[in-house]
Amino acid sequence: MLEDRADRCGPRGGFLQLQRLLVRNLYPDGTSSEPYPCDVVSRRGVDAVTIALFEREADGRVIVGLRENLRVPIWLRRRKTDLPFPDDPPQGTVLETVAGILEPADRELGSLRAALRRRAALECEEEIGLPVPEDRILDLGGASFPTPGIGDEKVYFAAAEVRFAHAGSAHGDGSVMEEVGGLVLLELEEALARCRDGRIPDMKTEIALARLRDRLRAASSS
Repeated sequence: MLEDRADRCGPRGGFLQLQRLLVRNLYPDGTSSEPYPCDVVSRRGVDAVTIALFEREADGRVIVGLRENLRVPIWLRRRKTDLPFPDDPPQGTVLETVAGILEPADRELGSLRAALRRRAALECEEEIGLPVPEDRILDLGGASFPTPGIGDEKVYFAAAEVRFAHAGSAHGDGSVMEEVGGLVLLELEEALARCRDGRIPDMKTEIALARLRDRLRAASSS
């Protein structure tokens, strides 16, 4: 870590935007609460889509493709002295489903569904070098707020059946963070087991993979 720029950049000068609000609740009976402070963290691009990529093997196994990522906030936890129980072992890189932020240009498509499909396809190409036709992107149910107590980000869930042998070199989006890591293949059940025991400590990934398993099971029983 080279520098902490918080004092110089202020609450609105970074990738994350911080509002330190004073708010009051208004109730149906006309009364209101006492004023109370509420901090809200927003990204410049607020919402995101994550994609559970999978391939069905001839023997019935389902293989999923995850992206290994460097996540600086998680890595820096090893330096915190105020954790009640430090991570053992400390986390390095994190395995995640491919994901990306919805961009202002995505509005041009006119519908959320079309925007999610395009963004999901673009992120697959950027992060793992895998071309995925937009019409192969499947919906995985409703969106979720990962940190509703402090942030307004919403994550949408999608899936796509692919051939991982077609993955090439990821060209990335210009972020230095994407210079670390790459495509990792696991059996679906193994990936979920790692989510449950903490080896894959990413909430959106566990949700996406669990929904994918539910969808595949429903399809096989119908």
